[in-house]
Amino acid sequence: MQKWTKLPATARKIGFVLFDQFSNLCLANCLEPLRAANTFSGHPVYQWELLTLSGAAVESSSGMPVLPRAALSDAGGWDYLFVLASYEYQTHDHAKVWRVLRRAALKATTVVGLDAAPWLMASAGLLEGRRATVHWDIIDSFAETFLSLNVERSHVVHDANRITCAGAMSALDLTLDLIADHHGQGMRLDIAHLFMQPGAPDSTRHLEAQPANRLIHDALQLMRNTIETPLSLPKLAQLLSCPPKTLERRFKDNLQAPPGSVYRHLRLSKAAQLIDTTTLSVAEISLRCGYDSPTAFARAFKARYGTSPTISRKHRPGSAT
Repeated sequence: MQKWTKLPATARKIGFVLFDQFSNLCLANCLEPLRAANTFSGHPVYQWELLTLSGAAVESSSGMPVLPRAALSDAGGWDYLFVLASYEYQTHDHAKVWRVLRRAALKATTVVGLDAAPWLMASAGLLEGRRATVHWDIIDSFAETFLSLNVERSHVVHDANRITCAGAMSALDLTLDLIADHHGQGMRLDIAHLFMQPGAPDSTRHLEAQPANRLIHDALQLMRNTIETPLSLPKLAQLLSCPPKTLERRFKDNLQAPPGSVYRHLRLSKAAQLIDTTTLSVAEISLRCGYDSPTAFARAFKARYGTSPTISRKHRPGSAT
């Protein structure tokens, strides 16, 4: 079960192997959340490298050239190896690619197939007998071609150390889920908000049909709208038309934290943003984030970030020394 906060000891290493005509949106929806996780953590919690089969540059479907760090066969030791193929994936579906993918898979803890890449992974024998998905444009022919697979019309499918993902927006879901697994739901909320996503688990999939997620989504929005004047739990529940105990239970079940902890997290995240992006005084920021006392604000900020607001501002990029 995903926790509210986690403190992993070491950075995770991720390889991205790109094939010609890959979807740049799919890649960005993986890379940008990882970059944001490093930013919010204050230190690298993810390290990644871009790779191709030969080590030569490839071009995205939108015509953007990408120069990799190395050839796939010259790298390894990944926690996750993301394989990304999109348009014209059939041109890569041959024995040489299968051999290289099989060897690379031995050097990764988990292999992830994005967009049309699960097709190449299946051809290479990396999905034999497993549950899997692929971009839905080709999912029917995928199921007809690879009869040993249990093909699911899902956004993301996990099967032991194999993950398959149906496309660009599903890649964002996948990456947010991984970040929540590694660093907790609090980190997921911060990053989802940065990209204007609701942020609760499964938030981008059939949200309206899930009353629990709808309640959480509405509660988070109300919390963000009242950061300067935080509401009590009874008042919050009243405005959401639900009993306080129901709100408490839904938050604990879905975010693994009570509403009060989530509210405080959102207020302090806003404070950190204001410290990094404005010249407002610490006293003004404390008021804007619902703290009547700058001392109480500084104490809460240090408990969350390990340093005072003043020192945090001095150490932000571009600040005077």
